[in-house]
Amino acid sequence: MPKQKTHKGLSKRVKITGGGKVKRRRSCGSHLMSGKNSKRRRRIGGTAVVGGLSAKTTKGLLGK
Repeated sequence: MPKQKTHKGLSKRVKITGGGKVKRRRSCGSHLMSGKNSKRRRRIGGTAVVGGLSAKTTKGLLGK
C-alpha cells in the first residue's frame, strides 16, 4: 500500500494549530493598498480560520 503524499502547494499556504484548526492568510494583501481603508487593511493583515467542509478537505490533503 503506498503512502499518502502531502499536497506541497497547500502546506506552504496553511498551518494546523495546536487545537487542530486550519489557519490561512487573507487575500488582497499583496499590493494596491492605497485604495483600501485602514480598517480593511488591518483585517487583511491578520489570519483567518478555515471552517466547515473546507477545513476537512484541507486536512485530508495535508494528511492530518
